[in-house]
Amino acid sequence: MDQLLGRNEFYTAYTPYQAEVAQGTLQSIYEFQTMVCQLFDMDVANASMYDGASATAEAVLMARRITKRSTCLLSDGLHPEYIQTVQTYLQGIDDGKPDLKSAPLDSKGQTDLAKLNELLTTDIAAFVVGYPNFFGCVEDLKSIQKLCNEKGVLLISATAEPYALSLLKAPGSLGVDIAVGEGQALAVPPQLGGPGVGLFSCKKDFLRQMPGRLVGQTTDSTGARGFVLTLSTREQHIRRERATSNICTNHGLIALAFAIRVALLGKKGFVQIGQNCFEKAEYLKAAIRKCDGYDIAFSAPTFNEFTVRSDKGAKSSLASLEKAGIVGGLELARFFPHMRNEFLVAVTEKHSLEDLDRFVLALAKG
Repeated sequence: MDQLLGRNEFYTAYTPYQAEVAQGTLQSIYEFQTMVCQLFDMDVANASMYDGASATAEAVLMARRITKRSTCLLSDGLHPEYIQTVQTYLQGIDDGKPDLKSAPLDSKGQTDLAKLNELLTTDIAAFVVGYPNFFGCVEDLKSIQKLCNEKGVLLISATAEPYALSLLKAPGSLGVDIAVGEGQALAVPPQLGGPGVGLFSCKKDFLRQMPGRLVGQTTDSTGARGFVLTLSTREQHIRRERATSNICTNHGLIALAFAIRVALLGKKGFVQIGQNCFEKAEYLKAAIRKCDGYDIAFSAPTFNEFTVRSDKGAKSSLASLEKAGIVGGLELARFFPHMRNEFLVAVTEKHSLEDLDRFVLALAKG
């Protein structure tokens, strides 16, 4: 994959303004869009965003344009950094006071449907929910969509872990209006916060309100297949007042890496990795439950991430793991000061059963 990414036509490529000299770049973007549509089971996808957080913020702005409503509702289970990014985007528009409300979670770790129903009023533009959410819990998108639909509220799902969609039902099949996510896990290794690649898809009805740009397939005068920028709704291409976004470019090279990786895996390989992640996570959850002083914080179904509760406190438990040479997880007090006993654990296909057993042993000894 790295050899392909390093080719001159990709490594030094910029915005494909001239279609006649950028067919390779345009085709790779078109293939990327197709894969994102298949992943989310949505009608249309754009040429990518900066990352999952910016894609989520752009989805909120898009929902406000579509519904002509200003208030948006965010689940408390949405990634905290995604929430911060949405707030930042809206500060300049809403006079420094983002028009946002929050929806609480229930004891299982999912959005509280009864509370959500009360909060979904006819002045709400959209409800944004993580799928899975920040605590690793899989949300009941079908029930949430039904509640949103009754109030004319758009439903936006944000998937920070794309491999989750190898086993979970795709957002589009559950009635989601705008599905966004982070594609980094399918593109490049973690790199201290970046780069990522934002995935953005929606229903066909909302096509002209979608930010960024869209590559389409056509034929030339001789009937040969070709690719063009079908829609470019940013201010660099059209009058500023008509632009839907000021995003200056897409993460073309990372999007290409995403497309190459997905093509190499194929549907079978993609599902196999997801199944591997899920089974190992369930193995670790069961083992942690047997450790004195530890439990799984939420009972909702999970994919490869879950929240651990420690009687000793998260900081102490993670320190014990660190002494054993293990990066144990994320201390949730970083984002939620009241959650001093909880930490988030992720299991991937890279972890062997020996790794997981060593993790549990270190917890027990600590």
